[in-house]
Parts: sequence; structure tokens; C-alpha cells
Amino acid sequence: MDLKLFMFETCPYCRKVIREIEEEGRSDIEYHDIHKNEEDRRILVDVGGKQQVPCLFIDGTPLYESDVIISWLKNNPQA
Repeated sequence: MDLKLFMFETCPYCRKVIREIEEEGRSDIEYHDIHKNEEDRRILVDVGGKQQVPCLFIDGTPLYESDVIISWLKNNPQA
């Protein structure tokens, strides 16, 4: 499964998701900071249709909202 988290460091909702990822000890999620990489921001907008973060791409499909992402992570533990 390909997991990519589009985020930026100072976003409190992104920090909430990252905290959950760290607490679970996950190493299967690639981070993409849209404030540090213009290509990441472009991909987020082109694929997801908006510049909203956090956004977890699951095999290329965007999932928004920190609580929804955290729920998905808890229901889909790292293999």
C-alpha cells in the first residue's frame, strides 16, 4: 500500500496526524511538505482538487480531515 501524507509543519491538524503516526510507530508513510516543495503542492491540488492539509493519499486516492485520517490509520495498522 502506498501512503503519502501531504502536510506542512506548522499546521495543528497535520501535527495531530503526525503525532498519531509516531505513537503507532509507523514507518510506511511518506511525508510531503507543501510549503517546502512546490511539486508536492501542485500534486496535492491536481490530484485532490484542493490545497487542504492534512491529506493522506492511499494508493493515490486522497483522504482529508485529521480525525478521518487517524481513524483510517487505526483501522489499517502497518503490516
